[in-house]
Amino acid sequence: MPPSLGPVRLIGIDGHAGSGKSTFAARLAEALGRPTLGRPRPAHPTPAVPVLHLDDVASHAELFGWEERLRAQVLEPLAAGRPAHWAPYDWVERRFGPERVLEPAPVLLIEGVGAGRRALRPHLARLLWMETPRAQSWIRGRNRDGRELSDFWDGWERAERAHFSSDPSRPFADTLVRQSGTGYEWSSGTGATAGTAASVTEGDELPRA
Repeated sequence: MPPSLGPVRLIGIDGHAGSGKSTFAARLAEALGRPTLGRPRPAHPTPAVPVLHLDDVASHAELFGWEERLRAQVLEPLAAGRPAHWAPYDWVERRFGPERVLEPAPVLLIEGVGAGRRALRPHLARLLWMETPRAQSWIRGRNRDGRELSDFWDGWERAERAHFSSDPSRPFADTLVRQSGTGYEWSSGTGATAGTAASVTEGDELPRA
C-alpha cells in the first residue's frame, strides 16, 4: 500500500468496545514485523510495528472528543515526517502521563473505538472493522473490567451509541475481521472491491485466536 500519512501507512482497527481490537492489533503488529517467509532474515531485523491505542488518547472528560488532540500531537507531525510527541491518559489517576515519542514508521496501527471516524479516514491506508456484534462485545468488555467499572460502562454504552449513530465506521471499512477458533477470518467490506474471503490461521504462521 502507498503511504497515507506522510511516510506512514496508517491502518485503523475499529469496532465496538470489547470486540477484540487490542488483541488483534497486537497479533497483527507482531505478524507484520516478521521477515517475509522464504527470505533470509535481515542483519537488522524490522522493528515491531507500533500500535497507538485510542484509549490512551481519550479521557474521562472526552470519550470521543479527542479528535483535535490526536491531530495536533500525532497526525500533523507524522504527516510532516517528524516524530510525534504525545501524552497517554492514565485512567486510574485521571490525568495525562509522561510524554512519549512515536517515530514515523512504515506502518502504524491505530486501534480503538472511533479509529475509522470521519476525521481519520482520509489519513488511513486501510480500515479494518472487528465484526463482533455490539451486545456480545459489551458483555465481554463488562466481564473483563468487573463490577467496579459498571457505572463507567453504563455511560460508555450511551456515548458509543451516540458516536456510531452520528459517525459510523463499519460502512466505510475495507475489511471485516471475524475471530474464529483457529485465528481470524476476514472479508471485503463495503469500502473495498468485492473479493473472496481469506483467513489468518496458525498454518499461515500467524497467531491463533
